[in-house]
Amino acid sequence: MTLTELRYLLALAEDQHFGKAAERCHVSQPTLSVAIRKLEQRLDVQIFERGRSMVMVTPIGELLITQAKKVIEQADRLEMIARNTGDDLNGALKLGAIYTVAPYLFPHLIPQLRALVPNMSLDIEENYTARLRERLRTGQIDVAIVALPFTETDVLTKSVYVEPFEVLLPTHHPLAERNSITVEELNQTELLLLGEGHCFRDQILEACPAIARSTRDPHGKVKTMADGSSLETIRHMVASGLGVTILPRSAMQHTPYSSEWLVSRPFTSNPPTRTVAMAWRASFPRPKAIDALEKAIKACNI
Repeated sequence: MTLTELRYLLALAEDQHFGKAAERCHVSQPTLSVAIRKLEQRLDVQIFERGRSMVMVTPIGELLITQAKKVIEQADRLEMIARNTGDDLNGALKLGAIYTVAPYLFPHLIPQLRALVPNMSLDIEENYTARLRERLRTGQIDVAIVALPFTETDVLTKSVYVEPFEVLLPTHHPLAERNSITVEELNQTELLLLGEGHCFRDQILEACPAIARSTRDPHGKVKTMADGSSLETIRHMVASGLGVTILPRSAMQHTPYSSEWLVSRPFTSNPPTRTVAMAWRASFPRPKAIDALEKAIKACNI
């Protein structure tokens, strides 16, 4: 059994598709398929259940994949020791963040981290929480920046900041005349929300039951955007006068629009908030890199 075979194993477990896994591993599909089959024969177990259009991990496969992740992580640790004499703060840190955090945190975080630990570069990406969870579990990323709650076996979390939500409105909207806005008032106007799959949408609905009820009302005024929508797309729609929305405060600080177009207002009482946290595998072998990342995020003053 080789490390290459184990990497093929992890790629197929994540992608659940032979073609995609082979592309990621930069080999042909037959090469990857033969390697997986030989690994199953050598271990005398069926790791994957194969169908015409899908691949699923078997229960015994889940156990083997968990162990394979640990082996690959320790092998990567050996390479890091060889390259950097074991210095946690040398080499790349693979960092992922949810879509509603990345655009507002990364522009501040990257220079902060570069100044704090100049020899530790960042490989960054943004994605949905569910996808980051998978990539963290399979070692495709080292750390995920997510909103709590976030639970995963053998994964540690640590909160780094809490931010309130605010209402974004066109400047000439009637509610813009108020100093603060209630949830009930939002239910009386066109409210634009991200599509399902975005944890930020779920946080709003959990904190504002009245809005959650409106999403289930076919005659309600809450409008759900397409799955591929982003906070920036909704911002542009609000500027066009198509409705109002709710954004995290960090997103309010980054806008291409002047006050002639958009204004923000706080909630009247008990504003919904979110807790943003780092998540990393308990076995991740670079604790000083985690500490440096935490320090850099907190220095961003989000």
